[in-house]
Amino acid sequence: MKIFTGGIVTETNTFSVIPTSLDDFVFAAGAGAHHPFAELLAIWRRQAAAIGAELVEGMMAWAQPSGLTTAAAYERLSDQLLDDVARAMPVDIVLLKLHGAMVAADCEDCEEDIVTRIRALVGPGTIIAAELDLHCNLSDALVDQADILVAYKEYPHVDINARGSELFDLAVAACRGEIRPSMALFDCRMMGLYPTSVEPLRGFVDAMQAAEGTDDILSLSFGHGFQFADIPHAGAKMLALVDGDRTRAAVVAERFGRQVYALRHDIAFGAKSRPIDEALSRAMAAASGPVVVADQSDNPGTGAPGDSTAALRWLIDAGAQDAALAVLHDPEAVKLARKAGVGSSLRVRLGGKLSPASGMPLDLEVEVRGLLYNYVMPFNQGSGGAGGYPVGDTAWLHCRGIDIILGSIRCQCFGPEVFRAFGIEPASRQLLVVKSTQHFFDAFSPLAAEIIYMAAPGAAPPDPRLTQYRRRDTSGLYPWVEDPLAA
Repeated sequence: MKIFTGGIVTETNTFSVIPTSLDDFVFAAGAGAHHPFAELLAIWRRQAAAIGAELVEGMMAWAQPSGLTTAAAYERLSDQLLDDVARAMPVDIVLLKLHGAMVAADCEDCEEDIVTRIRALVGPGTIIAAELDLHCNLSDALVDQADILVAYKEYPHVDINARGSELFDLAVAACRGEIRPSMALFDCRMMGLYPTSVEPLRGFVDAMQAAEGTDDILSLSFGHGFQFADIPHAGAKMLALVDGDRTRAAVVAERFGRQVYALRHDIAFGAKSRPIDEALSRAMAAASGPVVVADQSDNPGTGAPGDSTAALRWLIDAGAQDAALAVLHDPEAVKLARKAGVGSSLRVRLGGKLSPASGMPLDLEVEVRGLLYNYVMPFNQGSGGAGGYPVGDTAWLHCRGIDIILGSIRCQCFGPEVFRAFGIEPASRQLLVVKSTQHFFDAFSPLAAEIIYMAAPGAAPPDPRLTQYRRRDTSGLYPWVEDPLAA
């Protein structure tokens, strides 16, 4: 058995003003453990060795979520991946790591395009299997071209490796003729961001996993969709993979799709996220800390700039003490801090550079308390995560009782290690503001006295009704329509 592995992974916020170029992509061969999917690739190697399969590794490229991938970058990357597949042929299985919400300047669904081109190259007899991020915008065309699709079940994404291992086993079983995989989608007619750490979605995820392996159900994936992708088929869909035919798959997909649809009022961040005044006032008034406040609207993980000054400005104006914020993206300020050196006082203009939604810059006098070079932040540390994310040169500034962590590369705050790397113990602070939507949760929840989700001003508001879609028709979706499936 001969297996090819490869992929192109990035999440595209089509509203972002920051283009994704070839320079933004990191390649597994040159990044080692710092590539987010290094562990997954190692797992696939071990699985292939265990069954005596020949494994051919092609390009595995990843870029931080951002704006549209340039046409030149997508052409170069997709052609390279297709060339790698062609050189490996004949192959029995093409095993892909993709995202599901990648959009290029000249291609609104890159995953659909990649899989369609690979299918044309390898023919109908080769199994094409792909692991997707749960923020995928699934299409019938993608389901038609692939044999097996498996998405993460968890948000935060603590199950990347588990789902990848599952995908490998399913692909091998299909290749051996042990299963006859068929897939179908059910459109849940919903748009939003849905955390799986809390009820009621926690119970639904558990129910999906319990159903797998029963009644010919091989895998169930709730594709949440990516609400910052302005493409015609963006939104939540249920994907069922069964051992049988597509009619059976469609029945299963609808059954589970309607179950999650029934939870629509209770699972989205749009209903959980608090305005900035309410969120930060509550955090400052808390009897004990640390209170962790998620600055969701400026999360680089959704393609936002990461340089919004709204939360920092509020804290300074309110006279906040014993507070810390991470990670504010400002490479120029990091350079100035490096020039000044640790222990120096510095007048600096912070943030507010990349988007009108980021607000105005802040002119502050700060003390440089720490510097790190080429810092890599662990991802989902302590939960079987997937390598690390580069933050680049990083600075710790202190201003009026507030510690500010700056990064030269856009990166959301995944966990408390970014503070500890500077010698700041986050458990000792009253208030921690983290630029993240949900990936911070597992790492911070053990030390947090309370977690508050905040919808401050920013480029990626958690409530989709605040986003101005042009190509996605929202007239038949919840939350714009109360009960779209009844129509």
